[in-house]
Amino acid sequence: MLFTPLILALVCAVVPAFGQQDSATVMQTLQGTWSSGSGAVITGPMYANPANKTFGFPKNTGVCYSFTSDGHFESLRYRYNSNGTAPQCITGVILWIHGTVTVESNGSLVLNPLMDGYQQIQDPCAAVSNTIEDYNDAELYQAWQMFNDPTLGTELLLYSFDGSPVAPLRPVANGPNMLPTQLLRNDSAQATATAGLTTQNALAMNNGRRRWSVSGTMGALTVVFGVGLGSLLL
Repeated sequence: MLFTPLILALVCAVVPAFGQQDSATVMQTLQGTWSSGSGAVITGPMYANPANKTFGFPKNTGVCYSFTSDGHFESLRYRYNSNGTAPQCITGVILWIHGTVTVESNGSLVLNPLMDGYQQIQDPCAAVSNTIEDYNDAELYQAWQMFNDPTLGTELLLYSFDGSPVAPLRPVANGPNMLPTQLLRNDSAQATATAGLTTQNALAMNNGRRRWSVSGTMGALTVVFGVGLGSLLL
C-alpha cells in the first residue's frame, strides 16, 4: 500500500517513542495541567471535594489531567452518555481520581490510585437517579505523544489500554493544579494494596470496567497508526 506524504506525516506524528526516555524525563515532559476542548474541566479544588465525596459541575464536559515532575497525577473527567433506545435517559458522569504514575520500560503509563477516588452518576431513568460511588481502578495508557498542532499549539495525546485515544489535551497551566497528593479520605473497606502494579495487572484490572477514553476526535489518526503503520512494514 502506498502512502501520500500527508498520511506519512500523520503516522510519524502519532507513533509514540517507546522505551527512549527514563521515568524522570517522562514526568518532566508531562508536568503541568492538560485539559480537553474548551478547558472548562480543571483539576484541583474548583470542582472536586474528595473529603466529603461531592462535586461542583463544570459548564462543559471534558477531561483534565495534571502531573507533577516527581510522579504524581490527578484527573477530573465529566461526560454525558447518550441512550439510543431512550433518548430522554441521558446519563451524566463526573469522576475524580489521583495517585502516582509508573512509567513502564516500554514507555506506557500506569496511573496508580491512592484509593480515595470517586464518581457521581446522574441517570433520570434509573431507580436511584443520583448515586456516588468509589472509583479506584488502576489505568493503563499504552502510549502517549506530544503533538505540535500548527494552529492549536502543543497537544498531549494519550492512548488507552486498548489503543483508543483520549481527547487531545492542551496545556492550561505550566505547573500541576491539584489537591494535596496524599490520601484525602480513608475508606478502610476499599484499602487494597496497589504497590508493584505492572502494566499487565493494570490491563487485567481494566477488563470489564467503565471506560474513560474519549474517542472520535482522533479516530482517523488511530486508523493510520494501527493499520497504516503495519502496512508500511509490508
